[in-house]
Formats: sequence, structure tokens, C-alpha cells
Amino acid sequence: MNEAIRNLEPKALWNKFADLNAVPRPSKKEERVIAFMKAFGENLGLETLVDEVGNVIVRKPATKGMEDRKAIVMQSHLDMVHQKNNDTEFDFDTQGIEMYVDGDWVRAKGTTLGADNGLGVATIMAILESTTIEHPALEALFTIDEETGMTGAMGLKGGILQGDILLNLDTEEDDEIGVGCAGGVDVTATRKYTETEAPSEGQTYTIVVKGLQGGHSGMDIIKGLGNANKMMNRVLYAVSEVAHLSELQGGSLRNALPRESKATVVVPKANENTFLSEVKNITEAITTEYQSLEKDLVITVEKAAEPSKKVMAEADQKVFLQAMSAAHNGVYRMSPAIEDLVETSNNIAKVTLKEGAIKVECLSRSSVKSSIDNLVNALTSTFELAGFAVTATGEYPGWAPNMDSAILKVLDLLYEKMNGQKANVAACHAGLECGILGQNYPEMDMISFGPTIKGAHSPDERACISSTQKYWEFVLAILKEIPKK
Repeated sequence: MNEAIRNLEPKALWNKFADLNAVPRPSKKEERVIAFMKAFGENLGLETLVDEVGNVIVRKPATKGMEDRKAIVMQSHLDMVHQKNNDTEFDFDTQGIEMYVDGDWVRAKGTTLGADNGLGVATIMAILESTTIEHPALEALFTIDEETGMTGAMGLKGGILQGDILLNLDTEEDDEIGVGCAGGVDVTATRKYTETEAPSEGQTYTIVVKGLQGGHSGMDIIKGLGNANKMMNRVLYAVSEVAHLSELQGGSLRNALPRESKATVVVPKANENTFLSEVKNITEAITTEYQSLEKDLVITVEKAAEPSKKVMAEADQKVFLQAMSAAHNGVYRMSPAIEDLVETSNNIAKVTLKEGAIKVECLSRSSVKSSIDNLVNALTSTFELAGFAVTATGEYPGWAPNMDSAILKVLDLLYEKMNGQKANVAACHAGLECGILGQNYPEMDMISFGPTIKGAHSPDERACISSTQKYWEFVLAILKEIPKK
């Protein structure tokens, strides 16, 4: 299956991508891919080091005639988001990604593809391995754990990198040149609740929300796609007078829009008809609202195979459902300075309710510090009023645009020359590592670009083949145009 990928052009890039995707590389479990990348650099006879947090740095001297150019850092992250369809059997800890060609796209079988940021990693690997590509002195920086905390970028100490210019290869539209990004913070709300005996004459039901697109909680938040946790809360709220909540599990990763949610409720026999009628009504309302955005959305209710013995106390259930209704999800503020840019947003990413404990996990993003502080205050207020304890952790900074950047001028002119039109120079609502790296390397000139990738952080992730060819040619041209020292 992956052999078809190896025959795509440019072969140097796609072969390295296939090699990389054979290595399991979940965030915070990157030991195997770190060893893989270290061996890759060493086998090429290049200076290779692993820093104390696990970032891999590989240095390659300038090719002949390029010694007088500024040294560059090419940077991508090693980890990938692990998401799969509910009916896909796949072990991310042991299996390599199974890819296939679908027209002009490369996809994975029921899982995320790892093009984010594997195509960037593969690009750098291909350049390191090449004996014919012209380039200035080059440092390859492969960071870890970008997707669940950016701890690799945060842990990279000042003084290690020697380059003057950083090329981040983590932008996902091939006509875009990234000059800024959002910062983020993890907001977590926890609460205990009282469990009571389930009604003795009750029927246990399982409610499932599934079939949502999901996607990147930063880049895709502007699309107004469905959030399984908020949809499930609407269903539970609609039946709260006749059903007792027992368990709830929704979403899986903070940086992915939640695609699925599953709840177990117990309904007294006398209330079953009302319960089923209310579920039907709210299901029709939600699916009608989202029919143009979420064509595969399904909300099901079925009798459970095993009865639930414990349920949430009525007072706790009311407070929980009200808090979840009030908590903001989605775009919080659009940028007043940059057209069509989300400034601030929140993703209610994961909700777990079981055995007397509730945990709600959010990822809030913003390109403006005061705005994200305001959002965090709003979320904290909502949950604390409902008796939750709230923490804000893992904060990372945004990357402020520098429109006078020298490397931006190079890429801007080169893109127009190669494509006959100007690139879209923009900031994005995703978190890039440039902002963090800039704290220890404030003088480094930074830019971000990449091939077109759709559906990142979801099993619908796909990489455009023709775009990857276009991007590869752009990379090679950039390397030749790096300014002199």
C-alpha cells in the first residue's frame, strides 16, 4: 500500500515520509522516532545531537559556493496527532500509518495521516540526504511534543542553534506565508459529584453522537463545525427531567475538535416514551441546524446491554449540564486588525464523567494576551460558579508578525515570480513553535510555509500531491535565494 506513495514525485520527499510514517510517534511517546532521527543523521556522517528534552539537531555544512550565505534552521516537529474512526482497528503505539493514493491526495486508512508535520520532517530529511541540492549552512531542528504542549520548543535552550534564519515548515496552505500565530493555554475544570442508586424500575440507555468531521481546533474553529461535547450536552439537557446520567465520555485530544461522545443514562420505566420522544425532537433539531456542515452526523439512542447501578445525583446533574451549556465553545473574538483571522477561541475538547468525578478539558487560543486572559476568566467564572476547581496550565506564547522581515521579502518576491500571483501573507490561529523559539532566539528571522494539508487532527487528514510538488520546488528555490551574510 505504501509503495504507491514511494513512487510519487518528488520521490526524495515521499520516500522519507513513508520511512517516517513506519515509526510510531505519538506525542509524549517519541522515544522511537527520536532514535530513528538520531540514527538517520549519524548514518549520513553529519553532526547530530539530542538535547536534554529530546529535540534532535542535525548540522550540514553549506554546499560549494553557498558558504557566504546566512546560516538557516529548518524546523518541523516529530510527533503527530493520533485520531481514528470509531470502527477502525489500529494501534498507534505499535503500527505504522497505512497510506493510500486517492486522486490528487494521500490519505490514511481510517486514521490521521501524520502529514502534520511529517511532510515538513520528510522535506528536511530529503535535503540532509541529498548530494545535489544547493543550500547554505543548515541546521535541522526536529522538535518533540508540539501537539500536546510544545514542550520540545519550550525546552530548547538558547545558544544551541547557530542559524540566522528559521524556516518553519508547518503551514498547511501552499499559497500562504505565515508570519504570526496564536498562543494557547489548557483550561481544566474538575468536580466531584454525589452518586445515588439508579431507579430500581429503570432502563439503561446509551446515547451516542458520532460522524462529525472534527479537525484542528485552531485552524478549523472558524468553520463552525459541530462539537460532540456541546451536542451531547444539548441532548442530555433536553431529557434531564426524565433521565439520570450515569457516565459520559466525549472527545479525546485538546487540539482536536471532538467528533464523538457517548453517554449512559437510566430512565424510569414510566418516563421511557417521553425520553425517546425528547431525544427524537432534539436530534432532529441539531441535525437540521448542521445539515450543511455535518452531513454524516448521527445521534443514536439504544438500550444498553448492561444496566447501570449508579447515577448522578439530581442536583449535581442540573449544575453540570448548566455549566456545560454556559461554557463558551468556538470563536470568542475575531481580530479587528487582520481580516478573517480568529483572534481568540475555545475548544471544549474532552469531557469525562464517571464514578463521582467530572473532568472538562479545554484548549483556549489567542494572538492577543489580554484577550486570552479574558476568555480564561470567563471559563473559570462559569465553572467555579458550578462548584468546579479550575486550572490554567501549559501556556505558550503567540508569534507577533514582523512585516519588515528580510526572509519574508525573499519568499514574497520568489512566490510571485514562480506562480504569477502574490502569496497570502498571514498570521494563523494555530499554535506554531516560532513564538516559543523566538523567546530564546529573539534575533532570529522566522517564517513559516508548507504544502496544502486538509483535515489535520482528524481521520480525514489528507495531503495534496500536486501541492507537495509545488511546495518542494519552492523550498529548493528558497535555499538558493538565502541572503548573504
